[in-house]
Amino acid sequence: MSITPSQSASPTLQSLAEIQTYEKVPLSQRYPWESTFDLIRQSARLYQKDAAIEFLPTAAPDEETISVSFSQLSERVHQTANLLHTLDITSTDTITILLPNLLETHFALWGAQAAGIASPINPLLEPEHIVEIMNTTKAKVLVALGPDLSEEMWGKVKKVIGRVPTLQALLLVSQKPAHMVTVPTGVRVENFVTAIKQQPDAHLISGRTIHGDDIASYFHTGGTTGHPKVARLTHSNIAFVAQLSADTTANKGRFATLSGLPLFHIFGTVVAGIGTLLSGRTIVIMTPEGFRSPNVLPNWWHHVARFRVQGFVTVPTILGVLLQIPVDDNDISCLTDIGCGASPLPTGLKNAFEEKFNVTISNGYGMTESSCLLARPPTDLQAPDGSVGRRLPYMEMRIAEIVGNRLIRTCNAGEVGIVLARGPHIFSGYLSEEDNAKAWVDHDWFNTGDMGYLDGDGNLFLTGRAKDLIIRGGHNIDPALIEEPLSRHPAVAMAVAVGQPDAYAGEVPVAYVTLYPSDNPPSEEQLIDYCRTQISERAAIPKRIEIIDEIPLTAVAKVFKPALRNRATEYVVGQALQENNIAAELSASFDASRGQIAKVRLEQASNKPAAEEALENLPVALEFD
Repeated sequence: MSITPSQSASPTLQSLAEIQTYEKVPLSQRYPWESTFDLIRQSARLYQKDAAIEFLPTAAPDEETISVSFSQLSERVHQTANLLHTLDITSTDTITILLPNLLETHFALWGAQAAGIASPINPLLEPEHIVEIMNTTKAKVLVALGPDLSEEMWGKVKKVIGRVPTLQALLLVSQKPAHMVTVPTGVRVENFVTAIKQQPDAHLISGRTIHGDDIASYFHTGGTTGHPKVARLTHSNIAFVAQLSADTTANKGRFATLSGLPLFHIFGTVVAGIGTLLSGRTIVIMTPEGFRSPNVLPNWWHHVARFRVQGFVTVPTILGVLLQIPVDDNDISCLTDIGCGASPLPTGLKNAFEEKFNVTISNGYGMTESSCLLARPPTDLQAPDGSVGRRLPYMEMRIAEIVGNRLIRTCNAGEVGIVLARGPHIFSGYLSEEDNAKAWVDHDWFNTGDMGYLDGDGNLFLTGRAKDLIIRGGHNIDPALIEEPLSRHPAVAMAVAVGQPDAYAGEVPVAYVTLYPSDNPPSEEQLIDYCRTQISERAAIPKRIEIIDEIPLTAVAKVFKPALRNRATEYVVGQALQENNIAAELSASFDASRGQIAKVRLEQASNKPAAEEALENLPVALEFD
């Protein structure tokens, strides 16, 4: 791996005034590249035979990598785009990418954007939800693993392909010829690996000129029930954030970085993906499964030392695990800073990690709809405690009071309101007009759904999600009021607060915690006593704390609060039935129109009237089976 240090100097952007000065250079002059295709080609021109991506199939210590240079990556992207053109893909057609983290995933992702619209989908989703997304985006091509590489994934593909009427072609990442695979009539099958080798690698045979406002990618952002929520990101959306990321970190030079984030998620695709490539840094793909692989985290420090990693990006839950993994005799003195995102970073975890490993952690803020970033700490300084930093250059951020989709007023410094944003990286809206109707304020500002405030120097402090508010008898409780103090308890590894249905108050706060290994762990009652001493707002003291083995997470390691709300619903319904000596099996779910739903299967059907009476005051929709 040959890496030449960058000669560029990063803009410091240490204050709001410096950001404003930086913005005096016109955006088109500052960041000239309009498309992801431009960025891939520019990286190839700059870094040529240097390693762009190294792939570790299992992440075992000292495993040999499979390497692709910047020039080769550009060639494979050209070839992928040209293959798709031969399949009649145009700039408005959708290519679904149902792949784990592979070299071919990068080829498909960026090649699809050069030919049409890439739609990466979480391969862990159930087939029904994959079908919903593909039908919503009207997918014409599916890129997936062949049966020889994953029987489980092939099982999903077989259930999907016959249920998407627009699907015309299936491209398989496989070691076997395509003719060995049987699919429904009318769907063309090609071996992706061999088919792209037959295509030109230095030009687009379509002759396409890609414009900044062309849609580059569809990202699914919604839950797993109801209609899929699909965000449309343009080429210039992604190119802006990638160029900003490369520009503001240029002083860190070029190095290899470990990547365990999934490539169907905006964080792994933009900042940890094309932004890293544009910086001339080498992405080391840590197995197809990323952080979910059993080898990745136990061997993380070995690979940091092996590849002389100066920095990597991750999410708070992964930092919590790495904090417990011994460095042993691995020399990780090369590691200087870590980028963190996707969810709030507890102050206690940040401080403990920085002290133990002598690194700096920067926790930024963003989402799919902002092409990954909305705010970030200064490049070379820590943001104030509790802050996610300042807004990006060339964008606007406003903290506001809103009613419906109308902006009522802008909040003063230090005053909590809804975080609104607009700028060159804000997406072009959702595919569904129903979703768009709720997304914009005054038809201009994107409503992030987050609550927070700005200090006098533009630092953003997030206080929670508007929809995560716990409303106790009309009293709004921010879950952070509970989660932050509980997270400071020395025995608590992670704490999550949600609302539990209550017959009197509508909701009461409850908390779920995981503990560090200990010979003398605290009891649930002791943790509640601790909250009484740490939480000044009496209404926010948890009614109940439950110690659990594992906090439920999404595929990208975010806390999945709906699962905990369902658990809280099952608990309170179960308690009410138990108090009335009614035996039943319970399951809870959430519906956007009906709220929390409890499905009750009574052991004795004759108990239904008594069960209805016992549960009648709970704000929960009941379904008796």
